[in-house]
Amino acid sequence: MSQSFTKLWIHAIWATKNRQELIDFSIEKNLYDFIWQELNELGCPVRIINGMPDHVHVLFLQNPQKTISDIVKQIKGSSSHFMNRGEFILEKFAWQTGFGAFSVSESQLDAVCNYIKNQKRHHLKKNGEDEFNEFMRLHGLENK
Repeated sequence: MSQSFTKLWIHAIWATKNRQELIDFSIEKNLYDFIWQELNELGCPVRIINGMPDHVHVLFLQNPQKTISDIVKQIKGSSSHFMNRGEFILEKFAWQTGFGAFSVSESQLDAVCNYIKNQKRHHLKKNGEDEFNEFMRLHGLENK
């Protein structure tokens, strides 16, 4: 094969520092729009972003010339800078150091999109930390 082809959908999840509930309904659109734009500029088209006051879920295509770690690090850094610079909240905005990133097959895109779209409903039954731990178990990883 003379060319390289990739199409890697990534479901990334990361939380605010100490899981503080910093992403209020009144500012989440600003934050999500910023993340969407930044990912697109990194060559990572976004399918959906949503979350809760203490974490976000993003489904995007990975740019094959960038590592997932580099992509998420860039997005977390630029978005926290954006939030602090824009004075959206009184407290200092920051993300936790780690993140989760999971591959999504083409056949599961609609299911993952619906899951992300319905975050508010899911979290009536389960908090963000329990949700993340469940993702870790489902993917055969231990939360350390």
